[in-house]
Amino acid sequence: MSCQRLPGQSAIVTGAGQGLGKAIAERLADEGASVLIADINFEAAQAVAKDIEAKSAVNAFAVKVDVTDDAQVAEMVQTAIREFGKLDILVSNAGILRAGEVTEFPTADWRKVIDVNLVGYFICAREAAKVMVERKKGVIIQINSKSGKKGSFKNSAYAAAKFGGIGLTQSLALEMAPFGIRVNAVCPGNLLDGTLWQDSLFKQYSEAQGLTEEQVRQKYLSQVPLGRGCSYEDVCNVVVFLASDQSSYMTGQAINVTGGQEMR
Repeated sequence: MSCQRLPGQSAIVTGAGQGLGKAIAERLADEGASVLIADINFEAAQAVAKDIEAKSAVNAFAVKVDVTDDAQVAEMVQTAIREFGKLDILVSNAGILRAGEVTEFPTADWRKVIDVNLVGYFICAREAAKVMVERKKGVIIQINSKSGKKGSFKNSAYAAAKFGGIGLTQSLALEMAPFGIRVNAVCPGNLLDGTLWQDSLFKQYSEAQGLTEEQVRQKYLSQVPLGRGCSYEDVCNVVVFLASDQSSYMTGQAINVTGGQEMR
């Protein structure tokens, strides 16, 4: 008997060419869902889709998409319909982070963070909702952050976008509930061993906070009651739960996956 929790489902995961998005896409496939791998880096998306199809008995397809572009996002959703026949799950994961002192933060960088992390989420959710409303069924999940619950030191643009994301999640949940569509957010803690931290955040935070990269690691670990960083598996476990019927009575929630660092 299959233990898969999403057999026959179809999903889109944005920002799935690497890191957390890639891990989520792979986990959804393991749970039986066909997955559209959407990323601005098309070659990376293709590699993930190819790997999933080689390892799983599901369909995987890659698309190049800029989540801030209305036309590209609309085509992404239509591609999922063409390839899989339906869209059950959207995981809005694509995002960027640019840190710095507010007095020196360029307006263009601020707008870019808001545009990708908040406006991009809105565009993706809007286009997914259009097809989900017709079926009166669907799940929308935003990958948010603990920074959506509490301000982040010298990281104001990202926190502002993530706070906005929770407000958008709650608003969409209210609007979509009559159509049987559930909308929730996942708020991970610090993915210290993940791609984003290893490739970018340790260096950014080191420069912004005047600390060595190892001091940055220890600073963030010391804030976690459970004493370790968040893992991809920790996040994927909650994503799968929210995507499945096991969470059928949950909508408008922003679930912390922070080891106790954030409890609200």
